[in-house]
Amino acid sequence: MSLAPSSSATMKPSKGKLPLSIVMIAICSFVILALLYTDTSRSFFKQSCSRRTAVRKSKAKTAEDYLKNSAIDDRFEFDPEECSVNTGKWVFNKTLKPLYTDRSCPYLDRQVSCVKNGRKDLDYRHWEWQPEDCTLPRFNPELALKKLRGKRLLFVGDSLQRGQWQSFVCLVEWIIPQDKKSMKRGRSHSVFRAKEYDATIEFYWAPFLIESNTDQKIIADPKKRIMKVDSIEGHAKHWGGADILVFNTYVWWMSGLRLKALWGSFPNGEEGYEELDTPVAYRMGLRTWANWIDSNINPNKTRVFFTTMSPAHTRSEDWGKINGTKCFNETKPILKKRHWGTGSNKGMMSVVASIGKRMKVPVTFINITQLSEYRIDAHSSIYTETGGKLLTEEQKADPLHHADCIHWCLPGVPDTWNQIFLAYL
Repeated sequence: MSLAPSSSATMKPSKGKLPLSIVMIAICSFVILALLYTDTSRSFFKQSCSRRTAVRKSKAKTAEDYLKNSAIDDRFEFDPEECSVNTGKWVFNKTLKPLYTDRSCPYLDRQVSCVKNGRKDLDYRHWEWQPEDCTLPRFNPELALKKLRGKRLLFVGDSLQRGQWQSFVCLVEWIIPQDKKSMKRGRSHSVFRAKEYDATIEFYWAPFLIESNTDQKIIADPKKRIMKVDSIEGHAKHWGGADILVFNTYVWWMSGLRLKALWGSFPNGEEGYEELDTPVAYRMGLRTWANWIDSNINPNKTRVFFTTMSPAHTRSEDWGKINGTKCFNETKPILKKRHWGTGSNKGMMSVVASIGKRMKVPVTFINITQLSEYRIDAHSSIYTETGGKLLTEEQKADPLHHADCIHWCLPGVPDTWNQIFLAYL
């Protein structure tokens, strides 16, 4: 008995047409694939959109984290409590360019405009201070001005402090449009104004901080100078209302003589002075200053800084140059670690530290002494003025009597002082 063949096997398709079963199978397969593709596409696009959203969220979060982490990193790199700025070394960096020059900044005195006055060696501008245990942030003029917005910054002290003030002004003024800044120079009080920031950067002349008979009309002979060691109000009345105060006083005390000091009420006026050893008079004067700060400054409104002593380099034997002439013709810093010369007095420095510790108002010390000790190459030397006139060729040929190894060329070392100051601010 033979098996009958199925109808599908025996049917012959019409010419040019597919069998219905094949068409149905093809249609069903297409539908199934379409459904699978649609689900897969939905899943893909859903996942893709989710990923894009996640990326956007991730980027936003990263930006927020970046800002937060930047602040954390900055604090990690430079923490005033952890970083000792006075321990480090000067590193020559030819790519380091000053933010200004004595030709580009219109506010520099001739006393510190060394290149303008004929200095040819420019290497002193390319030494960078590097602390041993941290990174000192570069001076950022925009950041400095933002920190000063709506504030009054006042530098108080001697001509070295005036140099630090001029340095700070020159470091920031170049990013301010000409019509948005102004300078008013006075005999005792000078004011630079950054108008769009509603900020002032000021200098007040008070070489001893306390009052003396050589404050206004300078008495050249140290033997005739008299310190009024308990009088400060004549100066201090100009300091009220400042948001940031930066003080210094040192070099004017170092005459090598016993100082004539006057205090209280004496019937003989200035004839009632007593001669005191320099550290004793210095301590009395700084106590008067400290008492005024503690009695008149609200630390919640005003920050107080003190720039430590700026060393003089008037004895080349200090750095082993027996036949040298003070700082004249020096072109490189001292590289010997912890060098300390006769131009810095540790006893005087300890007076500042001891008085600062006992003050109620906190004082931040800008410790520039050790790092400045190395820089025998950066003084004004013979590229300066005296008595309001530039040195003559004859005077330049006599550096022993005319080289200035106290003041600094600008741009120069005081820019590093302000770099430290801004890091603390």
